[in-house]
Amino acid sequence: MAAENLKWWQKSIVYQIYPKSFQDTTGSGTGDLRGVIQHLDYLKNLGAGAIWLTPVYPSPMIDNGYDVADYTAIDPAYGTMADFENLIAEADKRGIKIVMDLVYNHSSDKHKWFLESKSNRTNAKADWYIWRDAKPDGSPPTNWRGIFGGSAWTWCAERQQYYLHSFAVEQPDLNWENPEVRQALYDAANFWLDKGVGGFRIDAIVYIKKPAEFIDGKPDSDGLASVHDVYANTSGILNFLYEFKEKVFAGRDIFTVAEANAVKPEELKYWVGENGAFDMLFEFSHVNIMFAKGEAWHYPYDWKLTELKKVLTDSQKATADNGWYPIYFENHDKPRSVNNFFPKGTDTIKAAKVLAAVLLTLRGTPFIYEGQELGCTNVEWDSIEDYDDIGSHGQYRLMLQEGLTAAQAMKCIHRFSRDNARTPMQWNAEKNAGFSTGKTWLPVNENYKTVNAAAEDKDSDSVLNWYKKLIDLRAANKELISGDYQLLLPESEEIFAFSRSLDGKTFITAVNFSNQKVNLPKDFIDKKIIIDSESNFDKNFLKPLEARIYQ
Repeated sequence: MAAENLKWWQKSIVYQIYPKSFQDTTGSGTGDLRGVIQHLDYLKNLGAGAIWLTPVYPSPMIDNGYDVADYTAIDPAYGTMADFENLIAEADKRGIKIVMDLVYNHSSDKHKWFLESKSNRTNAKADWYIWRDAKPDGSPPTNWRGIFGGSAWTWCAERQQYYLHSFAVEQPDLNWENPEVRQALYDAANFWLDKGVGGFRIDAIVYIKKPAEFIDGKPDSDGLASVHDVYANTSGILNFLYEFKEKVFAGRDIFTVAEANAVKPEELKYWVGENGAFDMLFEFSHVNIMFAKGEAWHYPYDWKLTELKKVLTDSQKATADNGWYPIYFENHDKPRSVNNFFPKGTDTIKAAKVLAAVLLTLRGTPFIYEGQELGCTNVEWDSIEDYDDIGSHGQYRLMLQEGLTAAQAMKCIHRFSRDNARTPMQWNAEKNAGFSTGKTWLPVNENYKTVNAAAEDKDSDSVLNWYKKLIDLRAANKELISGDYQLLLPESEEIFAFSRSLDGKTFITAVNFSNQKVNLPKDFIDKKIIIDSESNFDKNFLKPLEARIYQ
């Protein structure tokens, strides 16, 4: 596909903001929309063409906004609707689109829809959620386990029935089989489009379709069966998604990217592309490669670079002719990438540059998560009580149940907790990293004195300026936007190398993922080096964690 035929979002960089942790302008300790406005010039200078906001709707914050209590309002903690409208206007002046997060598998249990639904079995919204009678012995209807642990069913005294929640108890699943529910959700999405948003990221969408029969799944060691295994991507889901596209997305100059971690490669053509439900699909094989043997934090898998190269190459191939690939290494649900992909003790500055070189030269739309461009790292707090993330608490309980000591469990929390990516943005070396004048909702990472935007902006060799160089290189060369992808050196366990070619012109990315010097093949030695993460490099080899682009 020629670069001139691509849509704006295919040529853009998307920057994901976790508003709660981005910038506090009131001293509350929680970020807000005015804080986002305050840093729009920073994002423009970085090269962002779109900003994805995680949820800013009214919420009890059981799951940090992914428990929505009103789909067409702004939570007062983040500001007002006028602030949001001002954000859209100010971003538009800088050529930046605002992208909203839609949480449509479930709502908060404090949403007025659920409050009415739970009141009795005969109200107007009685079947807006998923209710079932208890088994004869009073136990839940099935043995399904929620994503955050424990039964996926909770008893409701008012109705004398159980309701289903794929995630937390406070996040009841909406009943997509009810056309009134679907229309209400479509109306909410159109509400934001009418405000001028540039697209949507759609959360947990693979769970909206439930099985025709509610029966027990194959139990794990705790006697429960994960809802992911039971009904993620259930047959018939595409009917809902095609209707969603027709009623909301079709004919608009926006983009949609869905969180869909259960879609098989052969199904991709139905999910993305011209005839698919969405423009892009976040898949998880690369960021979850350490869980290739099962997604339990205490059983990480010692993966090899050839495996990472394969899954990324498979994604490149799957979207080469149909659809478009959203490239990412970090988001609000994952630990910091320098800790996720590299062993403890690694030089995180060099590691950040390695990942940036891959991120910004693969084919697709790069997604940068706040602080990733600074090389932000994980935190290590002493107690589970120091962690806010509901998923971390669920994993901690599971690990203790399976016989791990508290110290062993905390080691896993340190590595994989979602709070690693949710600590306040590190703007400068002042109090609270310049994020807030008040007590911050999560502690600031202790390395903020050196890892911060102000310091890195002045340092020509910083991670931030490396990102800017790569983003500028990508923007100036259509080969890096729409060129064909070809994996090179596929058998190497140290070097990730690939080419991007278009109309006879080729760029080659070569990065050393290892902590050893690696000699390069002869056919690399005479190529023209146009950018290198090491100022003093040797064309014959790559130093440990060195990143290089050839032309």
